[in-house]
Amino acid sequence: MKKLVIFGAGDIAELAAFYFKRQCSYEVAAFIVDADFIKESSFNGRPVVAFHELEKKFTPTTHDAFVALSYSKLNAVRRDKYLEIKRMGYSVTSYVSERATMLTHYPIGENCFILEDNTVQPFVKIGNNVTLWSGNHIGHHSKIGDHTFIASHVVISGGVDIGEQCFLGVNATLRDHISVGDRCVIGAGALILADAEPEGVYMGTATVRSRVPSTRLRNI
Repeated sequence: MKKLVIFGAGDIAELAAFYFKRQCSYEVAAFIVDADFIKESSFNGRPVVAFHELEKKFTPTTHDAFVALSYSKLNAVRRDKYLEIKRMGYSVTSYVSERATMLTHYPIGENCFILEDNTVQPFVKIGNNVTLWSGNHIGHHSKIGDHTFIASHVVISGGVDIGEQCFLGVNATLRDHISVGDRCVIGAGALILADAEPEGVYMGTATVRSRVPSTRLRNI
């Protein structure tokens, strides 16, 4: 079994270790964090090692790497650490759930995290360092750019082009054959019917509380 080091020591890193172990694809050797962020010497039953000691303790010839970080700073933190680890010579692996429906024939990029119940239709292209949380629909002939994070139950219709470093929130819906520019934020529940300009923020309308209290509803 191959050995893996995971950058991160939070919830996403714990989930990554769980998923890699579940599919028996890797043995997690350690969690790696920047020295200033070390709080404990171990995490999830494995040692926590400072990033500057990574090459000395876990060499690129014996270990692959995975960067398990969120969309902080519009994915820039995850992007920078992925690129830095890659420059160090590590093979940066991806996780694709065996419970995801992957119908595209194009290869998935590096450091992707594709969880269960995603449906990826034919001719979809997924770049490097892309997160697809559970339950998304990625329509045929769509393209997802590098360093993008897509939360759960997002519907991306056919022929959509999503740029780099984007964030798409839970239950967002994108119509077919539109483009989403780099570093866009599509909020939870947003409906996008036309091209989204780079660095745009598109927010869904939040549901507000009714003036009528629940105790006055007659049919519930």
